[in-house]
Amino acid sequence: QVQLVESGGGLVQPGGSLRLSCAASGFTFRNYAMNWYRQALGKERELVAGISGPGDSINYADSVKGRFTISRDNVQRTVYLQMNSLKPEDTAVYYCMAMVWGTRYWGQGTQVTVSS
Repeated sequence: QVQLVESGGGLVQPGGSLRLSCAASGFTFRNYAMNWYRQALGKERELVAGISGPGDSINYADSVKGRFTISRDNVQRTVYLQMNSLKPEDTAVYYCMAMVWGTRYWGQGTQVTVSS
């Protein structure tokens, strides 16, 4: 079955950096786009970044452009989100998502808290 497991969240000061990872299994990873979403307390879940299967097409939310970088390793079956210049408004639970066989699969999420 499809499984997505995120890691790398934590508490960081404003201006700091974190790198999130999402390890995937149960499907042919290289064939599917991967996405990072986030959900802040009391807000709707929003798309942060997406990357195509080969990694040659990438998109970002305007709020993170220039600060976040999505990447993937199709051998390790892992997608990453490098987050730099973090702001308090980046505080949220971060989820990876894959649309496989017409179904959205989500990881369990990893908490990112940006606070001094």
